[in-house]
Parts: sequence; C-alpha cells; structure tokens
Amino acid sequence: MAIVVDTDIVSYIFKKDTRSELYEPHLIQVPKFISFMTFAELRRWKFQSNWSEIKNKKFEKLLSDYGVVYADEELCNLWARITINAQKKGRPIETADAWVAAVALMFDVPLVTH
Repeated sequence: MAIVVDTDIVSYIFKKDTRSELYEPHLIQVPKFISFMTFAELRRWKFQSNWSEIKNKKFEKLLSDYGVVYADEELCNLWARITINAQKKGRPIETADAWVAAVALMFDVPLVTH
C-alpha cells in the first residue's frame, strides 16, 4: 500500500531530526507520494536556504524517492469539500494541510504527518 507523506516528515528525515525515527519504519518499501503543495513548500525551503552543492544534491536525492501528485479537477473538488466541512465543524484547516489531506483521501491511503 502506498502512503502520502507530509512536509514535516520529509524535513525531519532530511535534517536527521530524532522525530524522523518515529516515522521511518512506516516509509520502508512502500510507494511514497507527496502533494504538489508539499513539493512547493520543500522547494521554497531549499531556495531560502544557503546550502552547499553537496547538501542540495542530497536533498534532490531524497525528493526523488517521492512521487508528486499534482492538482486536477478531482483533487480540487476534494480540497474544496475538505475545507468547507472543516469550517462548518468549527475547525478550519490550513490551505496547505487540506491539499495534503485531499491527496491521501483521493487515493484512500494513509497520511504520515507529525
């Protein structure tokens, strides 16, 4: 079964943050996907950082382990429903978080997030 991985988990793994140890067992030998939103957030992080060429290559290598799911009409409709339902329940969801959740729901797979 595939999984969707949130931005925080990818960053923990890249930074070798001890929190990544909680999640790494769930990421072994399964197809891993990130939303286009996660991909964009990770790109922003890379461009804002003043990393060496070696660190940039390591980052790109890590990203190559993940398939990127881009928005289409189905995903946009699901995102809209998620944000509306969350708001109706008095628990608004951040735009980026709703995109990540929509990808997991669209494919009916687990979402790994902190």
